[in-house]
Amino acid sequence: MLLKFLAFGLLWRLVGNPFLALLILLIILYVLDRRFIGLTPNIFKPFQLRRRASRLRTELHANPHHTSAKLELARNLLQRNKFQEALPYLEQALPIMEDSADVHYEIGLCYLKLGDLKKGESFMLQAVELNPRVKYGEAYLRLGEALAPVAPERAAQLIEQFRDLHTSSVEAYYRLGLLYQQLGRGNDAKATFREALDIYRGLPRYSRRQQRRWAMLARFK
Repeated sequence: MLLKFLAFGLLWRLVGNPFLALLILLIILYVLDRRFIGLTPNIFKPFQLRRRASRLRTELHANPHHTSAKLELARNLLQRNKFQEALPYLEQALPIMEDSADVHYEIGLCYLKLGDLKKGESFMLQAVELNPRVKYGEAYLRLGEALAPVAPERAAQLIEQFRDLHTSSVEAYYRLGLLYQQLGRGNDAKATFREALDIYRGLPRYSRRQQRRWAMLARFK
């Protein structure tokens, strides 16, 4: 924090304007975070996704039966958390891709995020039946995350399954620790948060950047 104040003071002296100095400092901090830490989002990505979505909608207007375009548009919308908009495109693609674990997973994710836990669980379990390692086991994690408020014991079992499939996921250990806390299993929670940090320390540099948020959250537990 002291370094930030010193940097702000130096920039203020250099540019002669506190607001401009603050803006420059924020830009520098953002660039450093994106390069080395990864806690802040990519501010350009939403614009890129919207531009691509517009092109895909134009393609679908010209060819409404283009399944690949429907899937790409649905996944574009999922990245922007537009689950209600993504769902119809995925459901239209499903009859043609009924053996796709990924499509079942994505439909299940939409239903979970929209609050329909019964349908969401059904599609997630179908995805796992088609491919137990679909999305590197993400089906277990997202289903456990959704069920945590209403069925914490079931949620803990699901996240434990994800952890067993994806042992390098710091997020899985963090979420599992939260569930153990919710279930009153304090010692298990503490041990799981410690495991999350141990796993993070052992990750290669490129993975640490992706998992850093969960490691920091686990550190404060």
